[in-house]
Amino acid sequence: MRVSVIGTGYVGSVTAACFAELGHEVICVDVDEKKVSMINAGKAPIWEEGLDELLKKHAEKRIIATSDYDYAVQRSDVSFICVGTPSDEKGNIDLSIVESAAVSLGEAMAKKDHYHVVVVKSTVVPQTTEKFVLPLLESYSGKKAGKDFGVAMNPEFLREGKAVYDFMHPDKIVVGAIDERTFFIVSELYRGLDCEVTHTRPTTAEMIKYANNALLATKISFANEMGNICKRMGIDTYAVMEEVGKDYRIAPYFLNSGAGFGGSCFPKDVRAIIGKAEELGCTPRLLRSVLDVNEEQPMGMVRLLNEKMDKLQGKRIAVLGLAFKNDTDDIRESRSIPVIAELLRQEALVTAYDPMAMEHMKKVFPDIAYCDSAAEALRDADACLLMTEWNQFRRLDKEFAAMERPLVIDGRHLIDPKELSVKIEYEGLCW
Repeated sequence: MRVSVIGTGYVGSVTAACFAELGHEVICVDVDEKKVSMINAGKAPIWEEGLDELLKKHAEKRIIATSDYDYAVQRSDVSFICVGTPSDEKGNIDLSIVESAAVSLGEAMAKKDHYHVVVVKSTVVPQTTEKFVLPLLESYSGKKAGKDFGVAMNPEFLREGKAVYDFMHPDKIVVGAIDERTFFIVSELYRGLDCEVTHTRPTTAEMIKYANNALLATKISFANEMGNICKRMGIDTYAVMEEVGKDYRIAPYFLNSGAGFGGSCFPKDVRAIIGKAEELGCTPRLLRSVLDVNEEQPMGMVRLLNEKMDKLQGKRIAVLGLAFKNDTDDIRESRSIPVIAELLRQEALVTAYDPMAMEHMKKVFPDIAYCDSAAEALRDADACLLMTEWNQFRRLDKEFAAMERPLVIDGRHLIDPKELSVKIEYEGLCW
């Protein structure tokens, strides 16, 4: 089939590349000409494992990029809206980019004689597809949904860093379509994947995504709260949660205690569903607590540091890990950000290292010292904070010997001090 993908960020780039891998002809649309040029040259506009290889394989064969909506709509059967939905100042999602995409698609559809399907893949709160996107498409195309064009909501369930794998090996595929014709067309795109496609309403599909992410975030905050309690009693929270996770009703995933969750999805999505709930007159106490725990969790790193040191002023603190998680360069809502901000407030000297995310973090903290390796960041440091679960940090050992004081505060359960060849002062955040 012929597909156009609006937006070439994490979701759009992966969606485009994977549909091409499934044999479809794909046109990427982006207002950023730099991204357009990169995709046409077979280069990924963002880092994602396996994405560069797919774009190199299919560029100018099954994938092309343009900024021209008319060109894309005329030469495709289905358009996917994969643009960003950032949070506004109140925590509610900002639909301005979705609106712009829907308006441009509607205007392009007005010039097309044939049936077209528009699929919202951006994460949007329930009722957005049918009550916001659909009316815009009708208004600007002059056509009728269900008769002249189809509309669907098809949420993504991708992990950053593993998004290509997750797209090609899905646990579930949900299509919230307004009618059977639309569902059939969208489900055909996924025929090459070994997964049942569920047909539901757009509002249900939207809610499935929010419920999915809110539950995962809840598990993390629950594990962190248990970890904080275990820490006070000298109990190994990882031993506790390992056994808890063996219960088939619970499962072992997302039960690791640590510095909290970040990224572009969990914090934003929980805030958005809280905002929607309050708009409807509900009081989402549990979800608010999930965010409260997550906001407090990274500050525990600094509290432990303060307990171990008289003052942080003038002390050299190595922060290892800047991305919100391993295997990505994304720093959105990274737990390192509030930690570094607090260290600077206390006038500490911060040295930082991350294998992928330093260029992005330089835009947030331009004046801290960025190092070319973990060893360089640790040299002469008075303490080290482990913030991101990069595998290379698990292998650190003799590098700690170069520290002025080998004090290590571990926020991700990466180090076992008993297995090191050098002696360190070790504190786990929740263990």
